[in-house]
Amino acid sequence: MSDARSAKTREPKLDTSPPRGMRDVLPDEVEVRDRAIATILDVYRRHGFQRIETPAVENIKLLTRGEGGENEKLIFKILKRGEKLTAARDPEDLADLGLRFDLTIPLARYYANNHARLPQPLKAIQIGSVWRAERPQHGRFRQFTQCDIDILGVSSEIAEIELILATADALLSLGLADLTVRVNDRRILAAIARRCGFAEGRFDSVFIALDKLDKVDTAGVIRELEVAGHPAQAIGELMGLLEDAHGLSRFLAGGGEPAAWQGLQRISDTVAASAAGRFRIAFDPTLVRGMAYYTGPIFEIRYADSASSIAGGGRYDRMIGRLLGRDVPATGFSIGFERVIGILTERPVASADAADRLAIVFDEDTSHLAAILERAREDRGKGHVVLLELKRKNLGRQLQDLETRGFGRIGIVGHDGTYEWRGPKA
Repeated sequence: MSDARSAKTREPKLDTSPPRGMRDVLPDEVEVRDRAIATILDVYRRHGFQRIETPAVENIKLLTRGEGGENEKLIFKILKRGEKLTAARDPEDLADLGLRFDLTIPLARYYANNHARLPQPLKAIQIGSVWRAERPQHGRFRQFTQCDIDILGVSSEIAEIELILATADALLSLGLADLTVRVNDRRILAAIARRCGFAEGRFDSVFIALDKLDKVDTAGVIRELEVAGHPAQAIGELMGLLEDAHGLSRFLAGGGEPAAWQGLQRISDTVAASAAGRFRIAFDPTLVRGMAYYTGPIFEIRYADSASSIAGGGRYDRMIGRLLGRDVPATGFSIGFERVIGILTERPVASADAADRLAIVFDEDTSHLAAILERAREDRGKGHVVLLELKRKNLGRQLQDLETRGFGRIGIVGHDGTYEWRGPKA
């Protein structure tokens, strides 16, 4: 009878899967992520950047000022608490906070709030989670890590050159060769649209369609422009100009946007010389970048034959001024950290040396525990990873598991305290 009563009162089993669009990260991937972050941080610090942190939560008014483009529709909003929530009448007034959807807008607020105490110019590193309420799909999650560097206070193209070289160095240090940097300028995009006869107030829809040229064919982009109601003559002019590289160069160097073109050439020539064949850089007039806050040069990095970029950024000279009351030149570059981790996980190009990973296996009742702990301390002091494990009943399976996890040397402690060494690096 008591069993029947307890069955009725037993709580239903709780779903232990993470919320939709989120995920749990297992130890092997966390190790890859930690190693990648350590490598990236080391490279960026050697380039003179300093790490900063901003809150995961920002005021909703900051996040919804129109600078985040489509991402503003994807904000995870946080409801007001207590009496303030009860008093809210308008549905638009229910939230006062939101989870950040990128690291750039919080950086602008951070600078406006702390500029008097910051080095000038500021060369900042940010690595942290961001959240977007996107439709979950393979390889895309609602919480993901961004890895940014930004230079605030430098209007010269030197800032873009530094960002591109530092980011390329970081990716190369992760073992990602075969990189191509693509560069363009938002002013050049506007000049092209103006030259072709598109309406001044409708440039953004032209850019959105143009950005899809590397994903769909030319005919698909033309159809999208036609559906959007753009004149056929302007569409034809645009396609013709993009196919005529020499004509496009002449236009940009002449009456198009000469200052932007010269700046882009300086960036490309200087980076190419410094790259010395380690990676490529090329002008791409179809490169758009989605954020509305970009004002000048924009850039992306492609890896091998990947269909999407693994890093992107650009100049955003007007964002901080809206908060501070005076414009501050700013430009940034963000590594697509999740895409990079996906590549590293599939192709372990940045794997640690198994010789540096040592496991010591011993009996629970060993009389040599103090000596084992001292041996582990000494090896850790030499820079080795040392794992201590109690011996299992199935020792063969345990050793196989340790080798699979990357432990190149495995010491089995005998009853007399001696070690029997196993593993590929023993």
